[in-house]
Amino acid sequence: MFPFNYLEYFLGRLLSSNRGRDSKLWINDRSLFEEGIPQNITVTCPEIGPSNSVMPVEYSAYGTSRFPTLTWNIDTSSTGASNGIENRIKEYVILVEDPDAPLPLVPNHGLFYAIPATKTTVTADDVVLDTKPAVTASVEGAKYLRGGFRLGKNLRGTIYAGPRPPLGHGPHRYFYQVIALDQALDVDEMKPVATKAELEVAIKGKIVGYGVWIGVFERKWE
Repeated sequence: MFPFNYLEYFLGRLLSSNRGRDSKLWINDRSLFEEGIPQNITVTCPEIGPSNSVMPVEYSAYGTSRFPTLTWNIDTSSTGASNGIENRIKEYVILVEDPDAPLPLVPNHGLFYAIPATKTTVTADDVVLDTKPAVTASVEGAKYLRGGFRLGKNLRGTIYAGPRPPLGHGPHRYFYQVIALDQALDVDEMKPVATKAELEVAIKGKIVGYGVWIGVFERKWE
């Protein structure tokens, strides 16, 4: 262990109870998710397992920050979901957040928007910059991904920031939130790489459902 690891471990243990800011997750923001908006999307990660599964190190910042495959479908048995909602969806947004970070705000590890309604699976190969000239020239400064959607800004300014909990801080939960919109976003009203704050404004009043898959990762003293 390097000296920094000892310091990080000490601080991680010291702040181990500083966690659980679930109320600050996007899906728990009542100004966005008004009463009556159902959790009507079932999100799974076939390559890792059910929600609350432990994520292998390759999916973390200590590995390659591989994006976990997410796949989802509309649960028509949910309250309000059977009202033809699958036909009303125009786009999806995905936001990845860690409410267990010892910070006053919930870190945003990944933000992706303008995901077509026909796309219900996102893989690691989708979360790669599309550098084809016809794509990169469409909107100056915008970043398009191979999956056919837009990149939003995360805490590190990367495409995706894999889990990186402090050494010794305990297990962190990473909420992969899939949000369904009944209107396409006006991307011209936002920066080429939209921020979380901009998307909060843009999606308000357009949300018709959501779902979550939770991955767990911990960096232990070894």
